[in-house]
Amino acid sequence: MGLKYNVFLEDSRVYGCKACNTHLSNYHDIISRQFRGQHGKAYLFEKVVNVTEGNPENRTMTTGEHTVRDIHCRHCNACVGWKYDHAYEPSEKYKEGKYILEVELLCNVK
Repeated sequence: MGLKYNVFLEDSRVYGCKACNTHLSNYHDIISRQFRGQHGKAYLFEKVVNVTEGNPENRTMTTGEHTVRDIHCRHCNACVGWKYDHAYEPSEKYKEGKYILEVELLCNVK
């Protein structure tokens, strides 16, 4: 299995894990700021780095049934959000393969 190295993002605004400052995503990867998570405001991102994904599970959310997996900071293992694997409602399909990061669990690294 080999060593795991963190990816360091180069952007004017980088979001990181609030617990350890590990880079997670760029400001330019935000798709929407109109989401809510368990801890309040959340953003939908196109891509994230330095995370591990949990097992998929079905959850009923405000927009319907989804198959999601929790994502954790690879450095400190703090849960920082979730990834959408499957949306059962046709109008929610745009979320598939995208990530939610909860604002309360993030910090501005740059």
